[in-house]
Amino acid sequence: MIKITGSNCSDLCDPRLKMTRRNLLRVGGAGMLGLSLGSLLKLQAHAGETGKHTGGPGWGTAKNVVMIYLQGGPSHLDLWDPKENAPDNIRSTFKPIPTKIPGVNFTEILPKLAKVNDKFTMIRSMGYTPNGLFNHTAAIYQIMTGYTTDKVSPSGQLEPPDPKDFPNFGSQIIRLRPVNEPMLPFVMLPRPLQESNVVGKGGSAGFLGKAYDPYRLFPDGDDMDMTKMDRIRVDDLKLPPEVFSLRLQRRAHLRDAIEAAMPDVEKAVENYNLDDYYQRALNLIISGRARKAFDLTLESNQMRDRYGRNTFGQSCLLARRLIEAGTRVVEVIWPKVANSDNHSWDHHVELSKRMKENSGPMLDQGLSAFIDDMDSTDYSRTPSWWPLASSAAAP
Repeated sequence: MIKITGSNCSDLCDPRLKMTRRNLLRVGGAGMLGLSLGSLLKLQAHAGETGKHTGGPGWGTAKNVVMIYLQGGPSHLDLWDPKENAPDNIRSTFKPIPTKIPGVNFTEILPKLAKVNDKFTMIRSMGYTPNGLFNHTAAIYQIMTGYTTDKVSPSGQLEPPDPKDFPNFGSQIIRLRPVNEPMLPFVMLPRPLQESNVVGKGGSAGFLGKAYDPYRLFPDGDDMDMTKMDRIRVDDLKLPPEVFSLRLQRRAHLRDAIEAAMPDVEKAVENYNLDDYYQRALNLIISGRARKAFDLTLESNQMRDRYGRNTFGQSCLLARRLIEAGTRVVEVIWPKVANSDNHSWDHHVELSKRMKENSGPMLDQGLSAFIDDMDSTDYSRTPSWWPLASSAAAP
């Protein structure tokens, strides 16, 4: 046993900083274990090298993120964390079932996910510390941005979205890792984040600016409309009937010619990268890539049935297509707002009935199909629906 006597160190350069004997042991312990500081730094540098795996297969190689957010707060006891030895007033009414991983049980609500849980990692301990009341809005903001909000109304609810909010994680990712293809970098669907009358909190780029906001795909129809994904409209991603691609490109060349004759104006806006933003928007529309990705009719009926012919299932299918097309981040929001009925996860009443008949089956079918599909998809192969050329009409 190693023991260092004496009080906290008091001869540091900054008198506010105190080092305990435990901290001193932490600093010197690596050397005691045969690992010098130089060796430790070398290992850390090695771990940070591109392509060096420090974990399991695929570690550090992820290029895209899909967040499937079950807004409302699902009961983990009734889904993926049954506690069979818990008291009667806590234990789930649903029967536990075995999963693909020995010793890990789900409940009977998730039979399909139980067959693919070897393809994902579960974290069963997560919480949050909000400012104000423990409510959905505070949790949404913290999980989406990584920060607690600094503005809470007297009721405990968060204030509406503000340009000074912290950015959504997706906005942060595309700011640091922009896409290289003519594709939408960040898409949110099929409804906004919402708690009571606070809509969109935690779902924007905040102080990063609107350039990093998600492309919001919110089809018409209320939360009970299970066919709204069949009516997706992306009119802003296609050319007007009277404008074909060559004409649009000629307009771009005309714009370039005008700018070339206005050096003073160009110099005044050179720090805003207007040419870059304009070219990206032009390429996005002309290529037809995003428009094709949103077209679910290009999937077979069998595939669409596999995900479930409902808003959640078709949103998961669309998320897979967007990732294939090159979107960096897709955020799928559960298609029913909290504090509501039917397939909402906010089960204040009739939990057993609503979970077994409504929300549970939708989650099980859609998410299991998505996980299995993503695992079996060969992303080195060009999808069959990929646009081979501009889909704009000929002159």
